[in-house]
Amino acid sequence: MPHATLMLDHPAWTTTPDGRCVRACRTGETVATVIGVPTETGHGHTVDLVAPGGAPTPVIDIVDPAGASGPEEIVAPLRADGPVGRVRNPDLWDALTTSAIRQVIRADQARKLHRGFREAHGLAVDTAAGRVFLMPDPDTVSALSDAEFARVGLKFFRRVLRACADWYRKCADDWAQMTAPELVTALQAVPRIGPWSAGATVADHTGDFTYYPHSDLAVRTWAAHLAPTHAWPDDDRGFAAHWRDITGDHLSDLTLLTLAWGVRHARGATA
Repeated sequence: MPHATLMLDHPAWTTTPDGRCVRACRTGETVATVIGVPTETGHGHTVDLVAPGGAPTPVIDIVDPAGASGPEEIVAPLRADGPVGRVRNPDLWDALTTSAIRQVIRADQARKLHRGFREAHGLAVDTAAGRVFLMPDPDTVSALSDAEFARVGLKFFRRVLRACADWYRKCADDWAQMTAPELVTALQAVPRIGPWSAGATVADHTGDFTYYPHSDLAVRTWAAHLAPTHAWPDDDRGFAAHWRDITGDHLSDLTLLTLAWGVRHARGATA
């Protein structure tokens, strides 16, 4: 991978004391690990992808803002940060449950709950950068009691997570054959999965942020930070329509780059 800054939006990313970032992903029947090492300049990462026995490794989409066009007040600071690399989530189950946990709470709280759930009930994976954990599988999620969901802080999410597990077991094979627009629609049949969660899931899984919910608070927040003097609509629907209009053919790239810029600057470090 050419030097690019890894986008650490997914809550499974763990940052080590020496600055490396690490994550494990299910790729079919195997588990791959992704380790990002900061470059000597401190801008960007080199990436080590590891999967057993020649199994597939996750795709990393490289998005270079140099090729994006849009309002200069938005695009200029994105160009200054340079190319972004984002790991396309190969595990639809993980993408779906992650979107479910992100519903109606702040990103930092979702990250904390996601990590606690993985550490309590997920498969441990030892990597060259330390131990990380996968999302608990559907059977594990279905077997958890109300009391256990409460213990790990997910009492509010127990119904949606159980619904995700039930529907994933029934529909995973069919979902795997669908186009992205078809999948956005199909996922909304899962109880408590609406357009926001379905769109976020498909964006995470495919790497195409055309499907991301553009009225999302994170997009609105970071767009306003990038261009504070821009006349942003106050309402969610108006913002989403305006965002799609001004980004045009670069909707996916500029949405991803804006979210990556926000993650990086919120952390005050490479993200």
